[in-house]
Amino acid sequence: MTEPGAPRSANIFDVARLAGVSHQTVSRVINAHPNVKAATRARVDEAIRQLHYRPSSAARALVTKRSRTIGLITNRSADYGPSMLALAVGEAAAAARYTVVTTTLADAQPGSVRAAIESLLRQNVEAMVLVAVDIAVADLARDHAAGAPLVIIAAEETPHPRSVSIDQYGGARLATRHLLGLGYDTVAHIAGPPRNPDAVERVRGWVAELSAAGAPPGLRIDGDWSAASGHAAGMILPVEPGRTAVFVANDQMALGVIAALRARGHRVPDVVSVVGFDDIPEAGYYSPPLTTIRQDFEALGALTMDRVLAVIEGAPLDSPERPIPTRLVVRESTAPPRT
Repeated sequence: MTEPGAPRSANIFDVARLAGVSHQTVSRVINAHPNVKAATRARVDEAIRQLHYRPSSAARALVTKRSRTIGLITNRSADYGPSMLALAVGEAAAAARYTVVTTTLADAQPGSVRAAIESLLRQNVEAMVLVAVDIAVADLARDHAAGAPLVIIAAEETPHPRSVSIDQYGGARLATRHLLGLGYDTVAHIAGPPRNPDAVERVRGWVAELSAAGAPPGLRIDGDWSAASGHAAGMILPVEPGRTAVFVANDQMALGVIAALRARGHRVPDVVSVVGFDDIPEAGYYSPPLTTIRQDFEALGALTMDRVLAVIEGAPLDSPERPIPTRLVVRESTAPPRT
């Protein structure tokens, strides 16, 4: 037993970090695997010497053992999407006879993500999936020498070969186009957190659709995905009776917006038309039922697992997957402008 205050013995991850390689490469060197470059082998041997590392039987097994386990890193969030993604990935993994070990982060700080990655590697996962809720986290994870294949769920303007997503940009254009098509001059937007990849793409789609239609720029108010933030935005949203339309970045915030408008005496859709995003199960039972953009989380879970299996088997991923399309669901919260 190690005495309190005694120095911690080096492990395989310490060696990998010092040598600048993955823990799997260290394991290959330990096991005298032939497919390791001489320069890489020398760096690992030197790191082992410097750290006085003694390989354990578990470390020797890392290179060959198949755990049929993948790691999932997600965040606590008021948004409906991450919880549905976790469920969809779990179902797709079970269908492929894989177990999912989930790590839920309290924040999206780089240090928390690094710690989660290292924790999952110690559980011998064969691959990892990150649900990115911050742009910096997606960039960090993509550049991190994790030691196991990493697939990122993140919407982005230029998709990466190891990223998968739903078409947030296209969905935002559908929502905005629907409101403009009803006859509104422009569309306001209640956005998600400014550094969230999905929120960024929804803003980008909203701006692009307004521009393509020659409509004047609309007002933007940022929220945090919660109904409370939607309510706060709805209380300050400028309203021109019968001429105001708003695209809200998720259904929970849309609920808050509708409640705030009602409190101000503005009926939806008689005075203001509202479109949400996600199509949560309760959306059809809002008062009024909510027009929204439906995301296919089941399809995204299946696509994520396909990508995971591809990287586990070492298949080359030279081109990104196309984002999964969204669908407009029209209900009673939108109507043509009324005088």
